[in-house]
Amino acid sequence: MQRNNSFVEGDRIRIKKKRTDSGVVVYEGVVMPTATRNVVIKLDSGYNIGIRQENVEIEVIERGGRLKTEKEAKEGAEEGEETRKRKVKEGLPTLSILSTGGTIASKVDYRTGAVSPQFSTEDILEAIPELGQIANIKGKVIYSILSENMRAEYWRKLAAEVYTEIKNGAEGIIVTHGTDTMGYTAAALSFMVQTPVPVVLVGSQRSSDRPSSDAAMNTICAAKVACSDLAEVVVVMHGSTSDNFCLIHRGTKVRKMHTSARDAFQSINDTPIGKVIYDATDINKIRFEFFSAYTKRGENELELSDKLEDKCCLIKFYPGADPAILDFFVAQQGYKGIVLEGTGLGHVSAEWIPGVARAIKQGIPVVMTSQCLYGTICDRVYDTGRDLLRAGIIEGEDMLPETALVKLMWVLGQTSDMEEVRRLMRDEKI
Repeated sequence: MQRNNSFVEGDRIRIKKKRTDSGVVVYEGVVMPTATRNVVIKLDSGYNIGIRQENVEIEVIERGGRLKTEKEAKEGAEEGEETRKRKVKEGLPTLSILSTGGTIASKVDYRTGAVSPQFSTEDILEAIPELGQIANIKGKVIYSILSENMRAEYWRKLAAEVYTEIKNGAEGIIVTHGTDTMGYTAAALSFMVQTPVPVVLVGSQRSSDRPSSDAAMNTICAAKVACSDLAEVVVVMHGSTSDNFCLIHRGTKVRKMHTSARDAFQSINDTPIGKVIYDATDINKIRFEFFSAYTKRGENELELSDKLEDKCCLIKFYPGADPAILDFFVAQQGYKGIVLEGTGLGHVSAEWIPGVARAIKQGIPVVMTSQCLYGTICDRVYDTGRDLLRAGIIEGEDMLPETALVKLMWVLGQTSDMEEVRRLMRDEKI
């Protein structure tokens, strides 16, 4: 038995603490960082507990805090490579997993005590061995970031990696991604990559080391979709709070609608393409149920159109908002495109209309979307809407504000001609 300070962060320990009634209470968990003299451990329930070190016995059950030596890391990598080679199975399709980080690729960071992206693709394969029964998996870490740090330049690199993997023979792509901005990335890939195979974005609301994690089921369902005859950019996530099915959402129509629920993702102004009915006892019994038509494998030629205009903004209108914000973005910051998140059918106050008109006269396209999310923009009902149309506003139809933003970035990457911008923004086939 080792006592008190003979353990380090990341070790699994058992603590025996004497009680005032002469009894003993036992706690077991993983050592967390702390700035106090107390020992803090994460229990198997997921909760943290702090315990004073007086009158306790501490036993180290498992070492987890020691870093591997360079030699050990090299030997482990070589052994892992040999293992992967042995696992290649004839007759199974080849999928590429491109990891960008997020909760699905996260675990507790014992340096900070927070959840951070630090799993590699190999960690995901080790955590979800069922993937090896579905396909031969290749993996590549593109980024290890939380999704709020995603940006246009990262979308360009990711699109190029997707294109290269498909060109090199991947029969399906899985992109692991943080959930907070997954809708933006799904839209970006939808516009930038014309794909002949499935490109599936997947994430999790709860990290893999939590008992209630949705990472494994989501990823298994995503792999099944990546092997299907679908050939679009889609998001696959839990469809209910139970582990019974995942939904397949079109990449330009999906939105995270809850901060933490496992069924947070919904298709907006569209039905999901379908669902993956999950069977935890036998992955061969997992099946599909499709609700709407979709592009099928091989119907499109592979193309990459990865030019984006980064200087586009999304502005949310609210009562009393100062219209000077439009001039700020255009005149002072040099933005090339604006998406407005208006009220109702697509409105802003009358004070905003001159600023909208000025921007459009300067060649800055302004696209109107709605804070309502559901429904279609129609600026022909009220006077304000008609004034906006006369000013030259582009109606965003039923696009989500974030999809409209990404589409405008992509459209302006293809052309600067105002009429062509208007046509492409309204083209539902793009």
